[in-house]
Amino acid sequence: MSRSILFVAGEGLPFIKTGGLADVIGSLPNVLAKRGHDVRVALPLYKKVIEKYYDQLERLGTIQVHSGWIDQPATFYKTEVDGVVYYFVEHQGYFERDGLYGYDDDGERFAFFQRAVLDMIYFIDWWPNIIHSNDWQTGMIPLLAHACYGDDYRYQNIKHVYTIHNMAFQGNFGVDMLPSCLGLDYYYFDNGSVKFDSGISFMKSGIVYADKITTVSPSYAQEILTEAYGERMDGVLRYRREDLWGIVNGIDVNDWNPKTDKRLAKNYDVRSYVSGKKANKKSLQEELGLEVRDDVPLIGLVSRLTNQKGVYMITDKINEILGMDVQFAVLGTGEKAAEDSFKWMESAYKGKAVYYCGYNEDLAHRIYAGSDIFLMPSLYEPCGIGQLIAMRYGALPLVRETGGLRDTVQPYNQYTGEGNGFSFWAMNPDDMVYTIAYAVDQYYNNKPGWKGLVKSAMQTDVSWERSADIYEQLYYTICNWSDE
Repeated sequence: MSRSILFVAGEGLPFIKTGGLADVIGSLPNVLAKRGHDVRVALPLYKKVIEKYYDQLERLGTIQVHSGWIDQPATFYKTEVDGVVYYFVEHQGYFERDGLYGYDDDGERFAFFQRAVLDMIYFIDWWPNIIHSNDWQTGMIPLLAHACYGDDYRYQNIKHVYTIHNMAFQGNFGVDMLPSCLGLDYYYFDNGSVKFDSGISFMKSGIVYADKITTVSPSYAQEILTEAYGERMDGVLRYRREDLWGIVNGIDVNDWNPKTDKRLAKNYDVRSYVSGKKANKKSLQEELGLEVRDDVPLIGLVSRLTNQKGVYMITDKINEILGMDVQFAVLGTGEKAAEDSFKWMESAYKGKAVYYCGYNEDLAHRIYAGSDIFLMPSLYEPCGIGQLIAMRYGALPLVRETGGLRDTVQPYNQYTGEGNGFSFWAMNPDDMVYTIAYAVDQYYNNKPGWKGLVKSAMQTDVSWERSADIYEQLYYTICNWSDE
């Protein structure tokens, strides 16, 4: 029996990335394809993709997409990477821009994209068992398939999974979007299924009309059912709670592998991490202008510098953190107040703390490899990838117990030796500082325990394999696939 899945998203590796969604699209389809599924991915053809990959794409043809008053051509391209077929929807006016999102016409752009993907299925005559839509940019697909293609049984046989990667980004637009860009009747606003305040929500539509809803960790799945984390969608999520699955993300363990990572000063694995971490710390200290010491715990931070990531808990306690015998390396960009605080930190603690303003992929790898502790005190974190990478590289994550951080980091118990990192629960900078002090004390005064903790972290399964098992279970529940 055919087992086919079409992933649809606004971004995806190896082609284009702004956030964690791209990592998921770059990894999960690949793992599922290796398990024998027919897995394909549909993405917009952005300017940056054209600039880098256009010569690798095969042109399939052009159709006219009709959606409300939208009457525009869509040209389809495809390529194959590691057993996964990628389709691209080309429209110069909508997608050949410097950025991916954040434009005044985002609603129109992604209404067109979603209708184009559904039309593409007919054009290429490939009918997936499941369309797996991701985040607000694709949230209307389950409803559109139901409402606009109802006279074709092949569309009606498709099952729909919708994944929420971050509740904060919902795709909320004016109600006139329904007839003008989506070709839908006001009925769907009047019955409340897509209504959000006085407008509509692409995300709410996905939650209401998909057969199953997933999010990126079991704890986040529980958190978003509450008023505190639900971003005013908690009511509709509670209504669908029986169909809501929390499945933690993984990372590509081939890309993130300290044994083969060419960016590092010295490669290492769990058997050789002591010398490997020492060499990478020394190299990182030299590169960043930190005092070269192999005996000091180096704390790393690679993050968007936003309130969500807990950076103001850090900046409020800079003096207390750096009052300890530690070093601190920060890489990231974001809110000006956070950037300014870290710039001050570097000037006030020369040789002890450094801030790289911006993003540098190579340096990020070296910070993971050279750090002893990796700091992630997020106020909320749907899944998080940094803590998974840190464990892979033997940098012990120190996190707040929320969302995926809670699900993936087991706090160290010095009496039993269990754990793979450190954590604190309260959204309180004092608790964070206390936990940092505890971790630093273990580094200096419990060498055997620290070594065991690093080994435990590096041996933690952070791959997609276990998560793919659960996604397969989910797909089987809605498609009744046989195992043959």
